[in-house]
Amino acid sequence: MASITIRQLDDVVKARLRIRAAHHGRSMEEEARHLLSAALKKDEPERSENLADSIRRLVAPLGGVELKLPPREPIRRPPDFK
Repeated sequence: MASITIRQLDDVVKARLRIRAAHHGRSMEEEARHLLSAALKKDEPERSENLADSIRRLVAPLGGVELKLPPREPIRRPPDFK
């Protein structure tokens, strides 16, 4: 585990952190860890959709494309290598 030191923290912020920590029954350090983790978790993109769904969601508003499929033909005879 890493540790950091926060210098020049405003006295009002420190007091609010102390009060918030006491309200939640935590130490100031534990409350700061909780706040940092919660704030950074909000920035993470949700990974609920896969790549194909993401592309479809972005492209669908542009409309679809109807491709003309060529008619199926009988299977060709394999080449004779004699």
